[in-house]
Amino acid sequence: MTVQVMLISPALDAALREARFGGDAPLDAAGVRQARAAAPEVPAADRHVRGPSGRCTGTADALGLRAEPEPGLRDWDMGRWSGQRLATVSGNEPEAVSAWLTDPSAAPHGGESLLEFCARVGRWLESAGAPYGDGGGRVLGVVEPAVVRAVIVRALALPAEAFWRLDVAPLTLTGLSGRSGRWNLRCGRPLSAAQGNPRRP
Repeated sequence: MTVQVMLISPALDAALREARFGGDAPLDAAGVRQARAAAPEVPAADRHVRGPSGRCTGTADALGLRAEPEPGLRDWDMGRWSGQRLATVSGNEPEAVSAWLTDPSAAPHGGESLLEFCARVGRWLESAGAPYGDGGGRVLGVVEPAVVRAVIVRALALPAEAFWRLDVAPLTLTGLSGRSGRWNLRCGRPLSAAQGNPRRP
């Protein structure tokens, strides 16, 4: 069974612009405009899902998708750091932030460790084709940038530390095709011509 999993990162909001840990801020007006402009570039799919955050919900709505909330695709649980700026936490808890960045099993914030987060997202990925049986299918999700990075780590069986070397820009499409245990990656591309991507045939 071959499945295509396509992931769109949400439009910018205040939390992303300010480098905050998670939080559930909705899209602002600029983010809604950007997502609406990208809507014509969204590929067709058999099933649409989204992370449960306000940012993912707002992006999916602006893209014109009727996407089901998927708990397994929620953002990385940052515990007591959620909603705080990275710069603030780094200044107040430098040793904790250092452990978080260097030890994939560390969770000084009281939420998920990187290993736990990647494992949880990986479980969703391995079950993504289940609704389609042997015929495969196309799943499109609007998910947080961290979720896209975790999916790539799990799909390609990369070491958890590779998570920190992956960048996911707003409103980009990342595609995987294959099946459980064997995935091929098509790296992210901008959805909108306004973001420097000419419309492809």
